[in-house]
Amino acid sequence: MAAVAWLAGGHAQAATPGQRVILVVGDSLSAEYGIARGTGWVALLEQRLVQEKIAATVVNASVSGDTTSGGRSRLAAVLQQHKPTHVVIELGGNDALRGLPLAMTRDNLEHMARAAKAAGAKVMLVGMQVPPNYGTRYAQDFHALFANVAKAEGAALVPFLLAGVADSPEADRLFQPDRIHPTSAAHPTILGNVWPVLRPWIK
Repeated sequence: MAAVAWLAGGHAQAATPGQRVILVVGDSLSAEYGIARGTGWVALLEQRLVQEKIAATVVNASVSGDTTSGGRSRLAAVLQQHKPTHVVIELGGNDALRGLPLAMTRDNLEHMARAAKAAGAKVMLVGMQVPPNYGTRYAQDFHALFANVAKAEGAALVPFLLAGVADSPEADRLFQPDRIHPTSAAHPTILGNVWPVLRPWIK
């Protein structure tokens, strides 16, 4: 997949002193892969914050195809650049697609959470699930590792980013032909999974 890294709204926004800066470090699910710019859940989050009159700058540092190892390697730079007050980590799905060891995924997520906290930010993990054809034990352990890391690191947790999408009876309409990436029609539901956790977290 082509790499995509961009700031929400397509441009950098200067944060005023004391304003929240929400940094999203994710993969293609957050980088608007295959859909029109401005229709993904991160862009919709920015719009929701404006509607709710919550002062916050959203920085989307998501890269299509990224793994937790990739996120770990670039996190220090984006923390230094954007100095976020809140960090959303949406990574891990590509680890599973590549069959990477769960222990490595967990170690990377833990490292990222600790680095973000050390930089003064609050942390949120966004959980993923894999289809049962990966094996019942693997699927269960993969899903559980997000909750385990969140608990260990005192992070907020969105249990499953694609709830109501991957398990929807209309899944055919909500996914692109690759059956991996949601269409723009799915992203309001995705934001609906994130928002109830994010709103109290940032306040």
